[in-house]
Amino acid sequence: MANPIDLYFWPTPNGWKASIALEEMDLPYTTHLINIGKGDQFDPEFLKIAPNNRMPAIVDPDGPDGAPISVFESGAILMYLARKTDRFYGKTERDRIAIEEWLMWQMGGVGPMAGQAHHFLKYAPQLDPPQDLPYPKDRYRSEVGRLYRVLDQRLAENEYVAGDFYSIADMSIWGWASLWEGQQQVLEDKPHFTRWLETVSARPGVQAGRALHAELRGDHRDKQAQGVLFKR
Repeated sequence: MANPIDLYFWPTPNGWKASIALEEMDLPYTTHLINIGKGDQFDPEFLKIAPNNRMPAIVDPDGPDGAPISVFESGAILMYLARKTDRFYGKTERDRIAIEEWLMWQMGGVGPMAGQAHHFLKYAPQLDPPQDLPYPKDRYRSEVGRLYRVLDQRLAENEYVAGDFYSIADMSIWGWASLWEGQQQVLEDKPHFTRWLETVSARPGVQAGRALHAELRGDHRDKQAQGVLFKR
């Protein structure tokens, strides 16, 4: 049996990418909680693994050539695990190109834009003093909507994001897309997006990865957590 992978994790959309991948790929893992509201991401030992002070990160004791390796950045983790297991990375070079296109689309678009939407729509108005700013709220709400319309158009022609197969591209997008309500989006005009969201949400691996320490999810209303997350 393979040695467990060490997963450095907190239950957020980015954290879910790694936990879902590990579940979907049937890889054993040990979870190490990185409480981002308390500043665990700035611990010197964690920074040796993830120098950008962001989780998730992994350490695989059975890395390339049998030597341990650490991997940070959620997209890089997905690609590494897919190569390691030869699963969810398509069967052809054309498949892999499509997967990587949509993975990069998520990393450069959906993640940052949805993250900013969450910040300005949910968290900034709760700051002290409150930052209830119409321009960024409208800006990021609109951009997330545009991205989801792009995805809906793609899914009108494909069962999954990269084609007719489930892949790490779907894993990367699902966590952020599943929080569409908090981003103040609607689904009525996105039938293909809605169908995909329901299909992916029903997968046991997705459900298990999403459930990992779900009880720890918070709304960051605590002033100390806000200081750690938004002012550092």
